[in-house]
Amino acid sequence: MKDQPGIRKLLEIMAQLRNPDGGCPWDLEQSFASIVPSTLEEAYEVADAIESQDMSQLKEELGDLLFQVVFYSQLGKEEGLFDFNDIAQSMSDKLIHRHPHVFSDESLTQESDIKSNWEALKAEERAAKGHASVLADVPVALPSLSRAQKLQRRAANVGFDWQDSGAVLNKLDEERQEFEEALAEHDQAAIADELGDMMFCMVNLSRHLKLDAESVLRAANRKFERRFTEVESLVDSSQKDWQDHSLDELEHYWQQAKQSTDTK
Repeated sequence: MKDQPGIRKLLEIMAQLRNPDGGCPWDLEQSFASIVPSTLEEAYEVADAIESQDMSQLKEELGDLLFQVVFYSQLGKEEGLFDFNDIAQSMSDKLIHRHPHVFSDESLTQESDIKSNWEALKAEERAAKGHASVLADVPVALPSLSRAQKLQRRAANVGFDWQDSGAVLNKLDEERQEFEEALAEHDQAAIADELGDMMFCMVNLSRHLKLDAESVLRAANRKFERRFTEVESLVDSSQKDWQDHSLDELEHYWQQAKQSTDTK
């Protein structure tokens, strides 16, 4: 660590925060489980900074995310499980193992070959951990869209997949019909089940179109925010309350907002 003074200083600060003699009361109360929400939040803030193309903010958010790793490493060190160096060494070993075309004599030049080899090595690692299913280690805590995409990708790696996006669209039509039948029967449990199937199928469609479902929906969220903020501005300018507007008037504002925000 002598050539990484920033890392060394951060580890020293973390150790002092967890020092029972003069440390921070809040940090001393934390556990592996208690800081998970903060870790997830920091990861999303990194994503937000990247999507905003704010590199100064990204540096700060990456620091916050690194602090989470340092926090876990300190907890691990205190319990005699692992320390920061163990984490880094484990990651180094994994990267070298999964990149034989870079760190050994194995020759892989095609992207498809590299991907196949990567998945084969991951399968070996799962087997070594005693995981029988290819889905066994897909994290439950992932956002639902991301987890659905990862589950589908794992299944596709063993040949369980639609041939193309057209086949997925046909399946989506089938799921929509089943959803409409559930609606007609007013069966709330069936409605929720069929709606879930439709959403899962949409994720499959995104994957076949080589799009990340989570990123696609995040972009749609941002677009809605831009347009709705413009609608709010138009409502304020009208000097009428929201409830005094008809749906037709609000739709007119929405169309104005679409033209205005989509050309900026």
